[in-house]
Amino acid sequence: MDIAWNAFTPGASLAGGLLIGLAASLLVLCNGRIAGISGIVAGLLCARAEGNGWRWMFVLGLLLAPVLHALATGLPAIGIDAGIPVILLAGLLVGVGTRYGAGCTSGHGVCGLSRLSLRSAVATACFMLAGFLTVYLLRHVLALQGALP
Repeated sequence: MDIAWNAFTPGASLAGGLLIGLAASLLVLCNGRIAGISGIVAGLLCARAEGNGWRWMFVLGLLLAPVLHALATGLPAIGIDAGIPVILLAGLLVGVGTRYGAGCTSGHGVCGLSRLSLRSAVATACFMLAGFLTVYLLRHVLALQGALP
């Protein structure tokens, strides 16, 4: 197994994890809300105007943070080796999985596990198992190593 040392960024990863944990903690402590992105966005799509201000601010922060980071440090090189149909299919599958799983990886993996939720532990285990199985099938069974990052 080769390690891409240029992509090994433990300092930045630790800082990012701490910021995510801090943001999730502040949201639950100050607002009593869970920082699950799918639930926050789904709340915006509901036909109710009351109580959505914090949701709009949260999503605005998600959109503004990378813009501010890019202005401060520049943009990294981004390469996507998939076509538009594959990206659309992947997005659709993630959306369907989020609805069936009653939440997304951020809601279950970050917030649910920290609250010791059994449902979130099962959901996170399923997310991880599906990821492990997908990589194994694509790389070892179908032998698509050159086609994957």
